[in-house]
Amino acid sequence: MSTHPAMVIIGAGQCGARTAHALRENGWDGEITLLGNECTAPYDRPPLSKAVLLGERSTAQCAFYDEAFYRDRRIDLRVDACVQKIDRGARKVILKDGRSIDYQRLLIATGAEPRRLDVPGANLEGVYLLRTADDANALAEALQPSRRIAIVGAGFIGLEVAASAVARGCEVVVIEAGARALMRAVPEIVAGYLIDRHREMGVKIHFAAQIERLLGTTHVTGVKLKDGTQIACDCVVVGIGVKPRTELAEAAGIDVADGIAVDDTLRTNDPHIFAAGDVCSFPHRLFRRRMRLECWKNAEDHARIVARNMLERGETYSEVPWFWSNQYDMTIQIAGMPAFGVQTVVRETGATSRIFFALDRDGVLVGASGVGKLAEIARDVRVAQALIAQRACIEPAKLEDPAVKLKSLVAAEAA
Repeated sequence: MSTHPAMVIIGAGQCGARTAHALRENGWDGEITLLGNECTAPYDRPPLSKAVLLGERSTAQCAFYDEAFYRDRRIDLRVDACVQKIDRGARKVILKDGRSIDYQRLLIATGAEPRRLDVPGANLEGVYLLRTADDANALAEALQPSRRIAIVGAGFIGLEVAASAVARGCEVVVIEAGARALMRAVPEIVAGYLIDRHREMGVKIHFAAQIERLLGTTHVTGVKLKDGTQIACDCVVVGIGVKPRTELAEAAGIDVADGIAVDDTLRTNDPHIFAAGDVCSFPHRLFRRRMRLECWKNAEDHARIVARNMLERGETYSEVPWFWSNQYDMTIQIAGMPAFGVQTVVRETGATSRIFFALDRDGVLVGASGVGKLAEIARDVRVAQALIAQRACIEPAKLEDPAVKLKSLVAAEAA
């Protein structure tokens, strides 16, 4: 048991590791304890569905920092620490082995876990999830040439795995319960643009498809849909979303609302406890609603802000969300919240590159989705971030016209 209360972080993922670093960068000289339970040092997750599945990078190469980093900065990283409960009254974290750790401030950065398929046969061999390094290594081994891969879910994870599997020479079928892909992420026109590319690459896609059961005795051999359709396969990848890991917080009496509920400084209803990253929901001033984000940039931004607020800096979070995905020869970059829009305006930025601007009911720019070659979309998406931050109300004709420089619209709004 520590005699000097530490800054304790539960969750040794991206947000937790970056927060530990930021605490040192912002002058905290006391103890920092970083608790993880994957038996490996913190690592970057986005490459798991892309570079790792393609064999371009090992999971070891995805680590954020080496051992010397934690040693030199006196960060007590424990990679096999299972937390049993939070004792708010005593300000202690209790581990499952009975040990306890006193905290001065506590950060819950436990992230999210994949939702599991709840149908008969879901526990057969050959059914994969993709969240951890171990998941990625197992799936990479399964993606052998000519194998038939059934992917359940047409979200970003499902579509990224589909693209990686095609590149590995697999036959791919995507099964989606909804009427279209990326229902919660982008407008229908953007999803359609991506799906067209997948079909060009030979991916078969079933929408509005309900799964009755997975077939097989010990190893999965197929998927049976409720309409009677049977799809033969050698493995199944389940990508049907995630749920925030809020169990510790709930058991401790911390408020939960689609994730651990925090204010705009990322503090919970307990003044000594913060939450950040995928696990928390927070009020976003720009979009004027509470939201929870599951993306790399949010974890990075939260880490920077929450570290300073654990040191009582009182900063508020209002960053414009940003997300990217790579599929085949396409890059997808998304700024803001396109799903909040009711009107889409398309700007051509190249032969096969487009920016899809999302406007709300008042004509305010709330999102921008760039699809195509990186060099033809990245600059405009960055400028769109600035316009979204300004809550710019721009004539659709100007957004649509490639001759109108987006940067000039930022200057006009600022003026």
